[in-house]
Amino acid sequence: MLVSGLRTEFLLLAENGSGDHIKRRAIGAYLGLAVGDALGATVEFMTPREIRDQFREHRDIKGGGWLRLRKGRVTDDTEMALALGESILGAGEVDAQAAAEAFSDWMRSKPVDIGNTVRRGISHYRRTGEWESPESTFDAGNGACMRCLPVALATVGADVDDVAEANRRQAHVTHNNPISDAGTLCVIRMVQAGLLGGTRKDLKLLADGLVAEDAVYAYDRKRIENPSGFIADTLRTVFQALFATDDLESALIEVVNRGGDADTTGAILGMIAGALYGPAALPARWVRTLDPEVRQHCLSQAQQLLKLAPLRSMRAATG
Repeated sequence: MLVSGLRTEFLLLAENGSGDHIKRRAIGAYLGLAVGDALGATVEFMTPREIRDQFREHRDIKGGGWLRLRKGRVTDDTEMALALGESILGAGEVDAQAAAEAFSDWMRSKPVDIGNTVRRGISHYRRTGEWESPESTFDAGNGACMRCLPVALATVGADVDDVAEANRRQAHVTHNNPISDAGTLCVIRMVQAGLLGGTRKDLKLLADGLVAEDAVYAYDRKRIENPSGFIADTLRTVFQALFATDDLESALIEVVNRGGDADTTGAILGMIAGALYGPAALPARWVRTLDPEVRQHCLSQAQQLLKLAPLRSMRAATG
């Protein structure tokens, strides 16, 4: 069972020479993050009724939205993930200070959007030199989760405790909250399960395990629409859309048309579904529309981050 045996599954896959499979799924996850972000950004902060009135159904990357984005541009979700990934590649591991510096540099670049909790955490680091924000009940937003994909790629195959610790190092720069930690770790494990060939059923076991730990994540109740930036709202929406559909395109269209924090629900669902279904499931019209520089950065970073994962040493040991 993937809930308790991710590392065993990884060893079996490594022994069977499935590194190319994992690399393809990693690329799918990164492109999924970016297209989900760009798709959802158009309808961010709109209600489902407003989306229906304007688009009937929002299906294509159009730009615009409240940020007035050019077509194909991504937002802070993808940009922070790429910044975190570069810090991991530079340090050779998930390093809190390197992440804090990368986030600070990114904020200095005057990004198109930045969340209040993220801004506050980076400002705390600049002011104090401390790369861990104080624990706060107000930090249970989705900002640490939206950027967590590089952690998933760089630690695939590691023990769950080590993955959790790596996640906390990046997350606590801006979001030091146990609810956020638990939800973000679940998303990382779902991505890793997808990379390892897990099924939708396997991913549901992980989501249900999170619900068993904290009922705030229960997603089997009424349909979530217009989700807020609260991590539990975000993930309940993502889980509902993921498990109510059976392909990547349908899942992403379903989740962004629920409105609210749609760039982030799109980004998180995109990274999970991209790992689950692989890059071939991504509609070509979405991938083509992405900003070319962002698309290339995602392709390159996905492959480079995997080289840091336990995959490399495991394959060497079993070769």
